[in-house]
Amino acid sequence: MKKSLFTIFLFVLTSLALQAQSQKAFEGGEWFKFRIHYGPFNASYATLEVDETSLNGNPVYHIEGKGKSTGLLHWFFKVDDNYQTYIDKQTGKPYKFIRKIDEGGYTKDLEIDFDHNDNRAYVLDKKNNENHTYTTQPNVHDMLSAFYYIRNNIENDKLQPGDEMHLNIFIDDENMDFKLKFLGREVIRTKFGKVATLKFRPYVMAGRVFKEQESLTFWVSDDANKMPIKIEANLAVGSLDADLDSYKGLKHPFKIIMN
Repeated sequence: MKKSLFTIFLFVLTSLALQAQSQKAFEGGEWFKFRIHYGPFNASYATLEVDETSLNGNPVYHIEGKGKSTGLLHWFFKVDDNYQTYIDKQTGKPYKFIRKIDEGGYTKDLEIDFDHNDNRAYVLDKKNNENHTYTTQPNVHDMLSAFYYIRNNIENDKLQPGDEMHLNIFIDDENMDFKLKFLGREVIRTKFGKVATLKFRPYVMAGRVFKEQESLTFWVSDDANKMPIKIEANLAVGSLDADLDSYKGLKHPFKIIMN
């Protein structure tokens, strides 16, 4: 199990869709907490938090994602992951991405600086004390910046079932083209009440992690926040479910359908 539940969780978030919309979906101070289940285990919690700062003189959003194993799973597969990205407040493009993980003894400690003018990613592998340079695709994103960029660019009322969308993502040392299909609208029951959602299915690589290409399904709120509500995944071994557990600092009202 070389990819942790939190890493898979972030992989799902990067698989959202993109279209054009000017309204911002988030702001500094936003915070999400998710409860992640792996089979019968309450396996871990994950948090995503946004604050505002500057990087090399540029005003940015600093976004941090954390994931830790809990309960019985922690005893035989310890997970302690930290992901950070610094994104331009206007364009949403990433300047720097940090990935520091410990997943059952499998560790990585990477810093990636993006040069969008020359389409380059400069990767510092701190664990092995190595530097590498990679060519990237235009408008490239990292695992975290992709999620927040796309939230700002989903145009709810124009989506039609069957629509497919793409996004360029750079992960560790490779470029990936994510394709996502919009399945439709659905009202689902959550701990907060009934929520109107947009339902998506990304195409993933079947094999080591996922059972088949269409192993993932996820739901985001059908409102101005486009906040992740629920994720379901059939893995090569077992299944994963993630549900929004708590939140604060939303830019827009969270629309809950009362019973």
